[in-house]
Amino acid sequence: MPESGDGSNLLDQVGPALSRLRRRTSGGRGDLTRNLVLNVIAYAAGEVTVGGIAIEMGVTQPVASRTIAACITDGLLRRTASQADGRRTVLELTDVGEAERRRFADGQREIFEEITAAWDRAEQMRFAQLLIRYSSDASDWSTRQRRHDKDTANGRATDS
Repeated sequence: MPESGDGSNLLDQVGPALSRLRRRTSGGRGDLTRNLVLNVIAYAAGEVTVGGIAIEMGVTQPVASRTIAACITDGLLRRTASQADGRRTVLELTDVGEAERRRFADGQREIFEEITAAWDRAEQMRFAQLLIRYSSDASDWSTRQRRHDKDTANGRATDS
């Protein structure tokens, strides 16, 4: 597809490319979902609840609950009392869950290296840096959106 001078045709292809990337480089929907849950918990700045997982996954709480229940059954997660509020239940990775998260990450790295094998090392590193930056910025954007949506629902306008 020819690119216009402003790159808009190229940018129009980003969404579909990300969708293809997720489909082709994961072990399937179950692995993708389980990996998402494990990574959300592993990289969370604080305690993680079922509701927090639902928000991160963009699904309803019952959908997140079923996924989490399967992870608990498989020995990947455990429920524990919150250290901040003992009435709340939070989720933690088990040693098995951390090993599974690492196994999946190792597999993703191998796939990345196979796909980019014809690229020179500088291209691989630059793409990896930009992909990680995109992921971080997307997470920040999502947090701002949730805050804005919550403020709007509470009748407060924000300037963010």
